[in-house]
Amino acid sequence: MENRLYGLFDILVKLYGGKMKVNKQDTGILEIAGKKFSSRLWVGTGKYKTLSVMKEAHEASGTDLITVAIRRVNLNPKKGEETLFDYIDRKKYFILPNTAACYSAEEAVRTAHLGAEAGLSKWIKLEVIGDEKTLYPDVIGLLEATKRLVKDGFTVLPYTNDDVVTAKRLEDAGAAAVMPLAAPIGSGQGVMNPLNIRLIKEALKVPVIVDAGVGTASDAAIAMELGADGVLLNTAIALAKDPILMAGAMKLAVTAGRMSFLSGRMEKKNYASASSPKDGISK
Repeated sequence: MENRLYGLFDILVKLYGGKMKVNKQDTGILEIAGKKFSSRLWVGTGKYKTLSVMKEAHEASGTDLITVAIRRVNLNPKKGEETLFDYIDRKKYFILPNTAACYSAEEAVRTAHLGAEAGLSKWIKLEVIGDEKTLYPDVIGLLEATKRLVKDGFTVLPYTNDDVVTAKRLEDAGAAAVMPLAAPIGSGQGVMNPLNIRLIKEALKVPVIVDAGVGTASDAAIAMELGADGVLLNTAIALAKDPILMAGAMKLAVTAGRMSFLSGRMEKKNYASASSPKDGISK
């Protein structure tokens, strides 16, 4: 049964793996700060049982961007010492360093510079956590850190709450994209406030990447149907019973959600409406 599932997955990926052009207004390419990404699904590196499983899941996801927590990787390995980057092809994947586990603007700014100095990137997924239990962001510290890092020449992608006012202020501060949460990090609750995501997308000119809280493929599809430009997730794949198969499901869900958003859904109605027209019905 397992082999049959993977066979079906391979067929679906070949047919609908994000390579087809949806329409003239969207080629599937996501552009941020002049850099183009062929996949709208971004993934992380934590919580996998093994680094080998992580590597296979990355390949199955079809992603071309992987985010890595600066404070959780060995930036100065000893000769011959195995590291996370031994399992990530940096010619194939763009590495987006992040400031996970930083609880102040000062700490996040310092960590971002540390990653850049270690040769990672001057792109940064900016996290300034304000509450240890919920891992909700400290939006005041986040705004301060965004301004400072933009001034220092970083391309800043801040992880924030699903508040349109905060999102607009981050854009005004120079954020290259804004990354509102769907639900608390690692909760798997899915998109808890769909209206907020839609309002953020309508209000901003920069791309909106839904980040945190996605639990399964339908959650990713919903985020994309709301108009999000992309989805970043980690735990939903890493803690799935079959991470590799889930990674493939997420790939297809993001593609399907994007296509659904662009196609324009039918209007919701309170009462039934016959699928077949009445014209031409014999009496």
